[in-house]
Amino acid sequence: MDWEKVFATRSSRMKASEIRELLKLLDQPDIISFAGGIPDPALFPAEEFQQAFADTLGGRLCTTALQYSVSEGYAPLRQWIAGQMADLGIPCDIDNILITSGSQQALDYLGKLLLSPGDTALVRWPTYMGALGAFNAYEPQYDRLVANSNRSAKEYRETAAEKNSRIKFAYMSVDFANPTGDTLDRAGRERLLDLAADLDIPVIEDAAYQSLRYDGEAIPPILALDIERNGHIDKTRTLYCGSFSKTLAPGLRVGWVCAAKPVISKLVLMKQAADLHSSTVNQIAIHEVAAKGFDKQVAKISAAYSARRDCMLAALEQHMPEGVSWNRPEGGMFVWLTLPAHLDGAELLAESIKTQRVAFVPGRAFFADGSNGNTLRLSFSQANEATINEGIKRLGLLLKSV
Repeated sequence: MDWEKVFATRSSRMKASEIRELLKLLDQPDIISFAGGIPDPALFPAEEFQQAFADTLGGRLCTTALQYSVSEGYAPLRQWIAGQMADLGIPCDIDNILITSGSQQALDYLGKLLLSPGDTALVRWPTYMGALGAFNAYEPQYDRLVANSNRSAKEYRETAAEKNSRIKFAYMSVDFANPTGDTLDRAGRERLLDLAADLDIPVIEDAAYQSLRYDGEAIPPILALDIERNGHIDKTRTLYCGSFSKTLAPGLRVGWVCAAKPVISKLVLMKQAADLHSSTVNQIAIHEVAAKGFDKQVAKISAAYSARRDCMLAALEQHMPEGVSWNRPEGGMFVWLTLPAHLDGAELLAESIKTQRVAFVPGRAFFADGSNGNTLRLSFSQANEATINEGIKRLGLLLKSV
């Protein structure tokens, strides 16, 4: 059987995640990995989850937890999320919220809902490679969404028209973005809403890292600013994607979309067709742990990750050679490095694994056009301070040698 002849055309755009491949290196004990943006399992609220699962499966909720459930998600969890959204300046009710299998499933559903083959998605350069992977299956084109830019809606339309394409949405992670760690200021968020209004398109707001702020003042989410403009969430164009993966536990795969009811209604139909509903027992456990100690958990991980970020930034100052630059994120899990133009991150990774036993993610994978090979992403979330110092020292030695 020649399977290539029967695969849908979209399959040609499905590529292995470089990060997923790099995660295999974690099984090698001598590798210092700054690759995956993975929470430190030592910081998981493991005892709280053990108790939550025991209470759920040994109590009155056992039957509910093991039975089929509604596609929208476990109502008490949705109600808790609605309370959290209100605290962020996003008043809503549970009918504005759909539980998904992580925010990655939310991105896939939104790509399916909004993109037809040949449509244009506006994304950052660079952007989260998981978003590109989710959207690629629906065969879009991409245009560069530049934060704090004066590029007009007319220019975006002209670029799309040259490709015989329609612009369908703008996607952005605005707080401590993956991969750069950058945060878009309030003025930039307002300009993005202005652009979206001029183009009459939705904004997909990826808020996976929003809780992980270590410095500076919190900035209202785009959806909150949208509500300020329009008075009610059901009149907004912003689709907010949240997740418990970075705060509580990624393995339970619980995320959510918060948006206007007409959008949620369509996404519910997709959920019904795809997997009926997310794991009910996992949703109940997330609700139990979040309701009893979410803020305490966020404070614990923020203190740990903040110290590791500071350690990495200090090590970079000490060990990086001239010509290498990096950002200073206010939160999240990542530092973004720009190397001299003649260097290629993928080639550097191969040499680093061979000689220094240090892993990172080459930056090219985060660009829709595969450009900017002289960049790389470092994650500080899993390594302790001694490991960070040693790993950055080795990486600095490698860069000096090349």
